[in-house]
Amino acid sequence: MSKLTKNQKLVADKVEAGKAYSLQEAAALVKEITTTKFEASVDIDVRLGVDPRKANQMVRGVVSLPNGTGKVTRVLALCTPDQEEAAKEAGADYVGLDEYIDKIKQGWTDVDVIITMPSCMGKLGPLGRVLGPRGLMPNPKSGTVTMDVAKAVKEVKQGKIDFKVDKAGIVHASIGKVTFTPEQIYGNAKEFLQTIIKLKPAAAKGTYMKSIFISSTMSAGIKVDPKSVE
Repeated sequence: MSKLTKNQKLVADKVEAGKAYSLQEAAALVKEITTTKFEASVDIDVRLGVDPRKANQMVRGVVSLPNGTGKVTRVLALCTPDQEEAAKEAGADYVGLDEYIDKIKQGWTDVDVIITMPSCMGKLGPLGRVLGPRGLMPNPKSGTVTMDVAKAVKEVKQGKIDFKVDKAGIVHASIGKVTFTPEQIYGNAKEFLQTIIKLKPAAAKGTYMKSIFISSTMSAGIKVDPKSVE
């Protein structure tokens, strides 16, 4: 059996195997077990008692994290000229339409979120093969196709994220950085989990939140007691 490294021993001493911590305890503990030299992200994974293959059990939504994400989100606003100035003032990193559509056709995707208007979606259709696999295709359900582009840009810059359950029934999201205070991590996690609870499909039977884990980049996962967030 290989020996534990100094950092692995530190984590083993702090996290009790099999124990389910309260959300507040986990928010503080994730900072203590993070040993990376870079600013790690704080991630949350929620296994749901749903069958994502059935349309009436799909869980998808958006949430505005009260303490932001801690990340710099690069936003491209594809809009008509009358909305360009407002989009720039709201904080969009790139604003325009045809010139950026041409750039994307040539392979440029150096952004994190694309926000557009319903009237512009026709031009984005042919870009599905480029944007789809990268998760960049605007979608009304995530609030990235809207008549109020400036408002959507501002929300994304302030910490609005979208999420959806994957094929395995798990919802994954980054909810901050380990440099956040325990209170900030807890606040973001609670808001995220409360949003998932509100989105419970009527067709979902049995236990809805089966398991919750909080971790940081490259750290061990901390099991969270679902009852502590209900």
